[in-house]
Amino acid sequence: MFGRRKNTPSVTISTLVGRGTRISGDLHFEGGCHVDGEVRGNLKACGEGPSLLTLSERGRVEGNVVAPHVLLHGCVTGDVYATERVELGPTARVNGNVHYRLIQMAAGAEINGKLIRDDQDTPLLEHDGAATNAAAATDAAVGTRDEAPADYGPAGVTSLRVGRD
Repeated sequence: MFGRRKNTPSVTISTLVGRGTRISGDLHFEGGCHVDGEVRGNLKACGEGPSLLTLSERGRVEGNVVAPHVLLHGCVTGDVYATERVELGPTARVNGNVHYRLIQMAAGAEINGKLIRDDQDTPLLEHDGAATNAAAATDAAVGTRDEAPADYGPAGVTSLRVGRD
């Protein structure tokens, strides 16, 4: 289910944040990036070619993640913007919103935030590369966060856990 797929680009891992490594600050990468350590800052794919971010079970990110293809097995505290595809393994934890075009979740994956599907016609990134406020557009379509249905919990935030307890 989470092996190499033809939908996931074949890229060389050129950036590696090893186990026991801590980075404070934003990390911009081209091609593939694999995180086994900890990043306190935003992770962003740059460049023209295909990019893939993988976060291992031991990996942690405190900041936003922006990449075309994202494969998560670790913990992200921040929003995830996958402009093409996001895959969440059984140990993935996201404390923030997940913006995606295509999503795949394994049993046990946990998202504490909103799942926001972005159409091909709706750009996830502005021209300068900054993430757009897709949550504001979603709120406008379904009402404000304060008017959220009761099953969304406080302030319109929902918690989603897939799998067994």
